[in-house]
Amino acid sequence: MATNTKKKPQQPVGYDDNSITSLKGADRVRKRPAVIFGSDGLDGCEHSFFEILSNAVDEAKEGHGSVIKVTRFNDNSLEVDDHGRGVPLGWNEREQRWNWDLIYCELYAGGKYDNNSSAAAYEFSLGLNGLGACATQYSSEYMTVTSYDGKVRRQIHFKKGEVASELEETPLDKKSARTGTVIRWKPDLDVFTEINIPLAYFKDMLHRQAVVNAGTRFDLAYQNPDGSFENESFVYTNGIIDYVKETVGDAALLEPVQWHLETRGRDRDDKEEYRLKADIVFCASKKIRMAEYYHNSSFLELGGSPANAVSRVFPFMVEKHIKNNPKSKGDIKIPFQDVAESLVIVINSFSTQTSYANQTKKAITNTFIQSAIYEFLKEKLEVYFIEHPVETEAFVNQVLLNKKARETAEKTI
Repeated sequence: MATNTKKKPQQPVGYDDNSITSLKGADRVRKRPAVIFGSDGLDGCEHSFFEILSNAVDEAKEGHGSVIKVTRFNDNSLEVDDHGRGVPLGWNEREQRWNWDLIYCELYAGGKYDNNSSAAAYEFSLGLNGLGACATQYSSEYMTVTSYDGKVRRQIHFKKGEVASELEETPLDKKSARTGTVIRWKPDLDVFTEINIPLAYFKDMLHRQAVVNAGTRFDLAYQNPDGSFENESFVYTNGIIDYVKETVGDAALLEPVQWHLETRGRDRDDKEEYRLKADIVFCASKKIRMAEYYHNSSFLELGGSPANAVSRVFPFMVEKHIKNNPKSKGDIKIPFQDVAESLVIVINSFSTQTSYANQTKKAITNTFIQSAIYEFLKEKLEVYFIEHPVETEAFVNQVLLNKKARETAEKTI
């Protein structure tokens, strides 16, 4: 009688049908913070702050409040105080749950999923995914959320990712009446390996937000070891044009110009059409190079769509200008690095639909945004080169000097 000599596949020791588990509640963030914040270190902790600040910025962008105050306490706790409409914390009939529970205890719950509709509460929103407020609450040692709607003050407390109080409601009298949201929390060392966010980070972040949110004032208060506070404010009345002028000063080869774009389009034929608007400030300098891209108020440190458009259009336009010059000796290829050496450009764009590379929002991938900015800059540069021949010649000559210097340096290596 034949015997079956085929062996059953061996499973790793201790790995069977009961080995699969799912993270629930706060553990979904507390045990894997890098999934949401990009890191479990200081970078991740900084991004958790940015998530809370983003909600305040979104309110200001919609015209609700023009002052946002950030306080950094010497025990590493933080507070963001805005004068928006006040985050809804009450009962939600449609969801049959408390809004404080949805916003701060449920990932993928929020009021910014329908930005592209005419009835949207937010149009150009930085917060999109319904993750930031909840994830930051989950990753906090404690958090207190206080909301003012002009008539009632509502407050809820959390500890270690769990609700720690009932919702408190207190009527406001005329003296205490206000609107807005105040969130005080402390990042948890059980979640992040480091929570001592440097003062320089807050200054840089609030400065950038002031640049791209024209007219909104960002107040920073930071506590000294002796308990006293120091204060600093950031505001740019005219936004990025003021910022570029301040940065370039008298080192401009070309004076800064600002262009405004508003259009609609889609990333693919079968996708929904969405709205895009952008302000672009361009100039050139022999001493300063700067290319900064912002989308829905987020600094695109890694660029993406607008950076790709710029890196393509400027070499193309410079090459075209050289080719059309009667004294030109044929086609000359201009790498973007030779343009970038003297280029100063800041793009502040907004769209009602955005594809961020990930939750940290350091790059966007929208194909329509890239093509729209490329075509817009191509058109504007064509006109600028015609109307400003002296400035254009100075810019192109500087690019050629950059090219020659780079090639000479490469030969000596």
